[in-house]
Parts: sequence; C-alpha cells; structure tokens
Amino acid sequence: MVNDLKSALAELEAHRPGSLLGLRETQWLDAKKAPYRLADDPKAVEELTKDVAAFANGGGGVIVVGIATRLEHDEEVLDHVVGVDPAAVSVDQIRKLIRQRVSPAPRGVRVGWSGADGERVLFIEIPAQTDHALFAVPAAVGKPGAPRPDTVAVPMRDGDSTYWLPRAEIVQLLSAGVRASGMPTAQALADLVRQAVSEAEPDSGPRVGQGLPDREREMRAAYEELADAGLGTPAGEAWVQGAAALQDVRHEIDGEPGWVLCLVPGLPAVVVAEPVWQAIVEAGRRAPGGQDPLAAVGFPRPRAGTDAPWVIPADARRVDLDGGSWGPGHVTCSGRGVWRWQPAPRFSLDQGRAAEIGTGGQKPALRLRALVNLPWAEASTLEISKSRRTQLKQQLPHSAVAGAVTILSRRRGAELRAAHWERGPFGNSGRSAGYTCTIAGPDGTPAVTASVMLALPTTMESTVVACADVLIENPDAWAAALGPGWDTQLGLDELQAVLLAAWETAAELLPDVVGDPASLTWAAPPTTELRITSERPADNGVLPALDTLVGLGPLGPNDNGPRPKLAVTITAAPAMERAERQHLLREALVHMAHAFGYVDAETDVL
Repeated sequence: MVNDLKSALAELEAHRPGSLLGLRETQWLDAKKAPYRLADDPKAVEELTKDVAAFANGGGGVIVVGIATRLEHDEEVLDHVVGVDPAAVSVDQIRKLIRQRVSPAPRGVRVGWSGADGERVLFIEIPAQTDHALFAVPAAVGKPGAPRPDTVAVPMRDGDSTYWLPRAEIVQLLSAGVRASGMPTAQALADLVRQAVSEAEPDSGPRVGQGLPDREREMRAAYEELADAGLGTPAGEAWVQGAAALQDVRHEIDGEPGWVLCLVPGLPAVVVAEPVWQAIVEAGRRAPGGQDPLAAVGFPRPRAGTDAPWVIPADARRVDLDGGSWGPGHVTCSGRGVWRWQPAPRFSLDQGRAAEIGTGGQKPALRLRALVNLPWAEASTLEISKSRRTQLKQQLPHSAVAGAVTILSRRRGAELRAAHWERGPFGNSGRSAGYTCTIAGPDGTPAVTASVMLALPTTMESTVVACADVLIENPDAWAAALGPGWDTQLGLDELQAVLLAAWETAAELLPDVVGDPASLTWAAPPTTELRITSERPADNGVLPALDTLVGLGPLGPNDNGPRPKLAVTITAAPAMERAERQHLLREALVHMAHAFGYVDAETDVL
C-alpha cells in the first residue's frame, strides 16, 4: 500500500507507476500530466526549478510526470497514466537546470523513468536535505534569456501547493543572519562569491551512480557501505549491463588497481578489484555469436547465507558466478596466474547433436557410452599430430576403459584383456582419431568391444567431441569365451564401473591428443552424456528392455515399464579427481533413474 514517500518511490522503482493512482497530491507528491516544455518556454524552466526548490525546502518529495489528475473535493487526485515519450524529454537538461538555478543545488536529486512502454512516466525525487539550507531560485520573469543574478525567490511547499516566501519573511531571515554574525565585510562577501562560483562550476568528475538516475541512490548507499575497502572517486559514469548496474571506481591510493561497483537485483552489492573483474569478462569473451561476455558467464554471487555488501580483492583466487546463459559456475586462478571459467556441476536430460555419433551400422546388444562435448574457443586451430596419435595408441591398453573391460571378464573367471587396439571404426585424419579393441568368442564372433574416438569440429558440429564406448556385442559369444556357467548380465556396480572408466577416458585421456587442454578456454559449458542403450532388436523387431542385460533391480520398481534406453547429461569440468567423478556419477545416475520412472532410486544403493 502506498501511503508515504518511501512506498511511492518503491513502486516507481519497481516500474509500477499505476500504484500511485488514487493518491492525493500532498506535501511530498506532485503530479504533472505533460513534461515541462524546457526547450521553448522560459516559464516551464521557472516552474521546474520552483517545484524542486519547494520540495527541498519542505522535507523532500517526488514529482511524477505523465500522470493526469482530477479535481475531487478541491484536491488533485492522481487519476490515470498518460505516459511520456522518453525521446521528448532530456533528462540531462533537467539535471543541469536544477544544478544551475537552484541555490544551493539540492543534494541527491534523482531523475528516472518508471513503467513500461506506453505507460512510462518520469519522476524527479528530491530527498530531504540535511544541511538546514534555504533553497532559492532567481525571481520569475517569464521571459527568455539568462536569469537575473541580482534577484532571489524562495518557493515553499504547503500541502499540495507551492507558494513564494513573502519578501517580509526573507528580510526577517536576512536580518536574523546579520544579527547573529554581523554585517558581512568586503572580504567575506568576496569569499562568498568565490564559494558560489566554485559550487556553480561543473564537478571535477562523475559522482557515484551518475548516468543511472533510477539506481543512483542505491549505488550511493552501496558505495558508502563498501568505502572502507579502499574506494576512491568514480572513474566514469555508471552503466547498465544486463540486470546489473556497474561503475568503475578508482582506488583511494594512487597506483593501486581500481574497482568495479556491481549491483545485481536480489543480491548484495559487491566491489570487485579491477584485475579480477577483467578475468571475469575475459572468461566469457569467446561466447559465440558476439554475445556479451557477462551475459554468458553472469555476475559475482556471494556464498550462501551472505546478505551484506562484500568485497572481492585483487588477490582473490576464486569467484562464483551466476545469472548468465552458461548457468552457474566460477572462475579460478591457477598457480601460474591464469584464470579459467568452469561450470558448477548439474544434471539434465539435454542431448547434443553428437549423441549418436559413430553408431551407424552397429547393432550391439548393449552400449555403455560416455560422450564429452568440449566447446573450446580455439577448436578451429587444433589438429591431431602423428606423434600424439601414436602416443594415444600406446596409452590405450593401460587406460581406464581398457581396465574396466578386462575386469568384466576377470570377475567371471576369464583373463580376456583389452590389450590390442587397432584403428577404426570411426576413421582417422588430421581432424579425428579412433581406435577399437575387440574380444571375440571361440568362433571369432565379436563378443565385447571397447572403442574410443575424438573428432574436431566440422561444418555439422561446432565442438570437439570425445567418446568412449563399451559394447556387449553378443552375450552368447561372450559366454562362450568365458566358459560354462557364467552369467553375462551386468550388475549395477559393473555398470557404474564401466561408465566411470569410459567417462574418465573420454574426459582426460582423449583430449590430450590435441595438446594441453588446460590452456584452452571455453566458448560454452562442457557437458558429458552418459547413455545406456539396448540396440539389437529381438526376432520380433522390438528392442529388449535394459533389465534383461543389466541388473537394475536395486533402483526399485519402474511404473513406466521396461525401457531400452537410459541417458543423462552432466554439465561439469571434464578434468577432476576420481573421487569427485565417482560422486557425480552416482548423483547423475539417480537423477536419470528418477527421470525415467525409477522414483525410489537413491545414491545409497549405488
């Protein structure tokens, strides 16, 4: 409910000028249907300065332009929003006239806009003044030209109207001043003139919040709370970037890095040391399509439970970010002083265009896949050299995915090692690398296959794709290779072990083929897609349910019935400690299980 100046300003700042309708003009509220015609009507200039000075003398108030009034019981009532065309109003001219013609210039006057297009209103806030000054304007003449410097008039607010302080009262005030301090000497008058000239000159630099009248008061309050961090004077006008109000501020000590004052709605204000701010901006610089860097990575977010203004100093090594199109994440500074953005881990069912890359012509009974999308900004300059391809082939027999495949048979009493890797089936070139290891049954039928591939961007795919697959090609052939009495259905623990190994291989081993992944920057968040699919149709043409190939019982019942496919996408940095990867895998599998109908699944069973 609007019943005072504070609540009225809150509604205007929330862009709800209609909330003021029904209010009566009062000591603190004045409404104008149309803008002041400052360009061609000298009386309008006099009216503006009179209105502002009257509120300054009367304890503060707000002038709302663009709301018509109606007369009701001899009182003006705000009736309906007319709206003001911003192109027809010069906010800078309003500010300049107030500074030039109201003496002394009232402090903290704010000129801003409220409401949406078509119902936008202008408001001029005049805060209560604390220096006990009497605010005067040149006497009105109603003619073009500069105001006379030898005249003075003092407007006063009385309820919903403004009147001029009578000459007799002005004389009494002057006489009281003379009695208190004596008749001013020539030197005193000269000092007063110099002071008046100094105050009338333009400021030596911008003030806090200048350029954003709608948020100037908020920025001033934040600046005052954070000033002890070493804030100096503003280095330029404030500006808006997305939802944030920003302003460069000098350090109070010459030569020290400056600051950026950042205010985001719903978050406590923060000042960020300029080198750290530049690192944040650079982290999103490679966002595709010319996207604004901060629109990609977002703005600093405090730790949970923090609701007071805070400081990010120049020696900070991590800053959490949110509010950008990339989602929550953070920038961290390495020991070498290199900053890099990484996403905060999260899960979804989103699927990229490369989800089924390399599956054409294959019909395994079961596929366990980890596919990592690596949207590096410098991907077009990458290549796969012969030496790195050779190194990869030498490393694969000792890789995590090779070990996981070997253990599948070892747990069933057979030593069928994934030791021999050959090129294919994905093709090899300067833009791709692929290797496969096949374990065959006694008659040569492929039983279990492990394969890896890395593909650099093409005209069809803009990211680097790294993939590791483990295929149960033919359960019968595998059973024959194992020997009598062994079940080829995978346990849920085996499923996890294989997916973990495939993910680790795709995320950490394969990217090394292009050089040093840690030196590359992101153009979008990296993701990992984990897929569990039954792909060989039965004789009736229907794909078998996954629970015939994997023991999914610990996940609980599925009200949606058997499924031939489960999948989940993890947004997270590719490189991480093994324990963290295991933890994320369990959480991702539970997220996947819930999404596909296993609503009783919990991490405790994994």
